[in-house]
Amino acid sequence: MKRTATIPLFLLLILTSLCSFAQQFQFTGIRVKQDGDNVTIIYGISGKSGETYDISVSCTSSEQGTIVPHSLSGDLKNVSPGTNKQIIWDVLKDRKQLTGSDFKFTLEAVPTGVQDYTETVNGASFDMVAVEGGTFQMGSNDGDGDEKPVHGVTLSDFCIGKTEVTQDLWQAVMGNNPSYFKGDNLPVERVSWDDIQEFIEKLNRLTGKHYRLPTEAEWEYAARGGKKSRGYKYSGSENIDLVAWYWQNSGDNHLSGSWDWDMIKKNNCKTHPVGQKQPNELGLYDMSGNVCEWCSDWYNSGYYKNSPRNNPQGASSGTYRVYRGGSWDISAGCCRVANRSDWSPDLRSINLGFRLAVSPR
Repeated sequence: MKRTATIPLFLLLILTSLCSFAQQFQFTGIRVKQDGDNVTIIYGISGKSGETYDISVSCTSSEQGTIVPHSLSGDLKNVSPGTNKQIIWDVLKDRKQLTGSDFKFTLEAVPTGVQDYTETVNGASFDMVAVEGGTFQMGSNDGDGDEKPVHGVTLSDFCIGKTEVTQDLWQAVMGNNPSYFKGDNLPVERVSWDDIQEFIEKLNRLTGKHYRLPTEAEWEYAARGGKKSRGYKYSGSENIDLVAWYWQNSGDNHLSGSWDWDMIKKNNCKTHPVGQKQPNELGLYDMSGNVCEWCSDWYNSGYYKNSPRNNPQGASSGTYRVYRGGSWDISAGCCRVANRSDWSPDLRSINLGFRLAVSPR
């Protein structure tokens, strides 16, 4: 749970301070002063002994709207309860000038470490699920050559989207909907890797956070269920029909036999609203089906042979980007949690979307 404190300012001189009180912790003794080009925020925070907090700062004014300070130093991360904490904003590193008469600074505190939360942007809400870091065996000996060798990977904490990004959220951020299949709660598709970078840049300006695509390793770890993994072939089950929309169950009737595109078209196969199938061990939906999902990494078929153990980021360069997971029109073998795929970052497809990730501040 997060808590906020808002401080209205006039000409950067403190007039009042307001605090949202919490059962576990609260801000105290907040004041603000201007020191040349810097703004210094002095505050206290009370809370449980041994608990620490991460602090973020935002600023608004009627003339300049929302400002998210980036050039911050001081008591921002892993802050213990106490008084006389300081945050210094080097204003001119972020902006050429900051003028006006009604600035309002807002402090936000969240307990250190990742937690589930809900974000709302222009009326569209989405859920992020906390994934505790850990070590897992990435890859498979039962798949294609690029899934080998199976190797140990250790990841830090992160959050990942409970569902794929919906058309509702894309529309709220971008003002358009490129998808072939239309519906607010359907996953957005026909978005390239490059398109998504523009979406993320706009989303981060709106939220003040640092959303991104998951790395390939983060995606597989989350799809496997993280520390709660039960070792399933698909994300959440050995029975693909319980957890994924794929070519055999995404249309009017359940298909059988070998994969056949003509059968898929005649059966009216398509995407479905997110979150209708069973979730996996972490409470994540549709990671083995509905639409495939872009990851941040460059693709390299031999990357696993030399992958770093800690927080691998993928190849340093390449031609194609990684995408993961299954989709409404592909076979069950491609829906396995270990399956790897790649495509050109400037291309779009009706079976390819994404979900968001974010690291703790």
